Amino acid sequence: MFATAESLFERIAAPALHSAHWVLRAGFAAVFLHKGLSKLFAMGLEPFAMMMITPNFGVQGAPALVLAGLVAFAELFAGAAILAGGLMSGAAGALATRLAGLAALPVLLGAIVTLHWGQWAFMATETHPMGGMEYQVFLAAIALWLALAGARLKSG
Repeated sequence: MFATAESLFERIAAPALHSAHWVLRAGFAAVFLHKGLSKLFAMGLEPFAMMMITPNFGVQGAPALVLAGLVAFAELFAGAAILAGGLMSGAAGALATRLAGLAALPVLLGAIVTLHWGQWAFMATETHPMGGMEYQVFLAAIALWLALAGARLKSG
């Protein structure tokens, strides 16, 4: 019975399997492009640095702005690279996919350790106004998988 059900699902999914990697790529890119662009244009680097970098990393002034810029750049790069990796073939596509994951990891780990640690649920609370770490942990797991998988993302 299970083999029959699996065979049915396999036949249904087979025509779309070659492009299924775009589901993960599009979602990952949307998150990271939005975050990076919002830091640069909607919020701005200076407010982001004052809100997140200075209190959580203990740096201020120009170093805080540089760190805020690096975070925004890493987010933009991760979003763009994951899309580019899907458009390129062979080693170039695999490398772009790996670099997307590697660019996102330090941003996510920094957010987990400095902002979200100590609470799992993503909802904001009095002790964790930015919410808990479940969302960032999930994204970090995807980023790590992308860094390790490379071209395997396309082949399943």
